[in-house]
Amino acid sequence: MARGFQLTFAISLLLLLLGFCRGSTVGVCYGRNADDLPTPDKVAQLVQQHNIKYLRIYDSNIQVLKAFANTGVELMIGVPNSDLLPFSQFQSNAETWLKNSILPYYPATKITYITVGAEVTEIPGNTSKLVVPAMQNVLAALKKAGLQKRIKVSTTHSLGVLSRSFPPSAGAFNSSFAFFLKPMLEFLAENQSPFMIDIYPYYAYRDSSTNVSLDYALFQSSSEVIDPNTGLLYTNMFDAQIDSLYFALTALNFRTIKVMVTETGWPSKGSPKETAATPDNAQTYNINLIRHVINDTGTPAKAGQELDVYIFSLFNENRKPGLESERNWGLFYPDQTSVYNLDLTGKGAVDMTPDSNVTSLNGTTWCIASTKASEKDLQSALDWACGPGNVDCSAIQPSQPCFEPDTLLSHASFAFNSYFQQNGASDIACSFGGKGVKVDKNPSYDNCLYMTAGANKTAASSNTTAISSTSSSARNVAFTWTTSFLLVTFLSILLNIEGSVKSLILI
Repeated sequence: MARGFQLTFAISLLLLLLGFCRGSTVGVCYGRNADDLPTPDKVAQLVQQHNIKYLRIYDSNIQVLKAFANTGVELMIGVPNSDLLPFSQFQSNAETWLKNSILPYYPATKITYITVGAEVTEIPGNTSKLVVPAMQNVLAALKKAGLQKRIKVSTTHSLGVLSRSFPPSAGAFNSSFAFFLKPMLEFLAENQSPFMIDIYPYYAYRDSSTNVSLDYALFQSSSEVIDPNTGLLYTNMFDAQIDSLYFALTALNFRTIKVMVTETGWPSKGSPKETAATPDNAQTYNINLIRHVINDTGTPAKAGQELDVYIFSLFNENRKPGLESERNWGLFYPDQTSVYNLDLTGKGAVDMTPDSNVTSLNGTTWCIASTKASEKDLQSALDWACGPGNVDCSAIQPSQPCFEPDTLLSHASFAFNSYFQQNGASDIACSFGGKGVKVDKNPSYDNCLYMTAGANKTAASSNTTAISSTSSSARNVAFTWTTSFLLVTFLSILLNIEGSVKSLILI
């Protein structure tokens, strides 16, 4: 009995250890509503070339599944809305689909999620009532194949599934969807599947620019929006929308369901009235999104919680209807050239394309704080840069090379420049609401060296090792200590079990 408990405990520890090794992830949506896209084989090469590890497709196209075999890329595949009726009526339909469209290519092609339907509450009619029965039949088919633990089943939603999203703490589901949401949420909770949401701050800004600032939508706001009910501070719309969903789930007592963002992004081109749809804004949004996600900072209401996100989309899709922006969400043109360059790891500086509004990246342009800015505005911008902006501000702490002169203007200049260089040295990265100024004279002094374009970290001095950010350092130490402890514990238990088995044999 004791040995059985030890073995169970050891296995649980190992699974927990493996769980620690995974942080938030960033994937890309591979939509194919176009007539000029490269073949799936070429797309697979492009995806690997750009180190994209997670990909969402909207069906189970055989050519795509074949192309991604043995690439290591994890796929989220979809059951289209048009298939909901047959999938909901008979489990045999789901089993036949799994047998013919999935199993021949799995596990060479890594499939981790199946989305059953997409944004069904946006579709007129009674499509919603088909989703849960279809999900149940897909899950039953996976169980029959022994894959229910490896492939999770869910469905995607638009933010329209909420009746209220502001303030975040007042987030609530639309009661008209209750007949669909309650069994769907029960399914997700029972099977430990994520709630999948498509979030687009772009639309909120485009449709209500008088109430939503562009900086707030682009993760660039140096001001804060306060939730009056919780006192939580929000510096970007993305976090506010995510938390509104978590509060809505909590209100229905579904506290264990995690949220996954299956679509988000920003268009690079739009109609004349869509002035915010530009390559600069698209790059800014996605750069800041990626860095925000991979740092595992979480949201104000879910600090430190992992959040998986998929950027929409891989290519511009010329057959999509609607305004011009609808056809211009891609990271790449159909000829596989970049609309703008994007480092999906979030670690390096990102250069913009030649036709974008960029400053020189040859190390001769810097960003400093404006002498005309008020101390209140500078302090707010400095706090943002050293916080949500992910700038390493250790060099301006007491006893560090850039602490003196101990003035707000000097400290803000150092932080502004670091953010500016880390984000492609673009004009918008030096805006800070008009508090930043670009200069061509190096502001470095004594042992305080200002970052230049392409640098991965600030060299505070030639003989002083740069100090990594406190949060990152602490997280790494905690991770190393925890994993080492769990590994040692796990091995110790295994050795004890082995000794017990040998003793039994000798007896």
